[in-house]
Amino acid sequence: MLLREQLTPFAGSDWAPLLDAECAKPYFAELDAFVSEAARTRTVYPDVKNIFAAFRNCPAHQVRVVILGQDPYHEPRQAMGLSFSVPDDCKTPPSLKNIFKELDAEFGTVAERHNDLTPWTRQGVLLLNTVLTVEQGAAFSHTGHGWETFTRAALEYVAALDTTPLAAVLWGKPAQKYAPIFRAVAGQRPILVLESAHPSPLSAYRGFFGSAPFGKVNAFLQEHGEEPICWQP
Repeated sequence: MLLREQLTPFAGSDWAPLLDAECAKPYFAELDAFVSEAARTRTVYPDVKNIFAAFRNCPAHQVRVVILGQDPYHEPRQAMGLSFSVPDDCKTPPSLKNIFKELDAEFGTVAERHNDLTPWTRQGVLLLNTVLTVEQGAAFSHTGHGWETFTRAALEYVAALDTTPLAAVLWGKPAQKYAPIFRAVAGQRPILVLESAHPSPLSAYRGFFGSAPFGKVNAFLQEHGEEPICWQP
């Protein structure tokens, strides 16, 4: 099946215990069948090789920040398997534009801007969506088919894996449903949970703008002896 094939490269990685466990569960078999059929008959994003890119780019033991979105971009050439990120040669989506506006408000404008947020992942930022696939032109089309269960397991795995500081940035109501996962381990490791509206133009003015998440994350990390994230590479 399509999803199982994409998990093969993770053998031996520190994500393998999670992925192997979830892959063996009945819900994952149903999810795999659903996504495989959708990909056979329709256009599904991201490209199959990037469905699990968030895990490929950021080893589990290196996760210091989780930024949780909703589902992938659903227009051509946008989705790359990292929440909110698109290739540099792609037009900046509205949600990402608003993220950049908030970054500028916190740290000042920069001369060059990168739509590809891969540099964040190399610093321990897990860019994950609650749902990892979507059909072209149909937002939320793969909601309710098992991805939410998979994402919950992934976040529980990350939260319980270490004792180092961990910040969770939860944008939008679907992401905020996962807040209890992080608060449940607050006695085991330093935890920061930031919840706000999604950066989408439909909601950004209802609490995303002015929430200053990037500075708050860096202050939290530095307070606990960690290097801050370079949000403006």
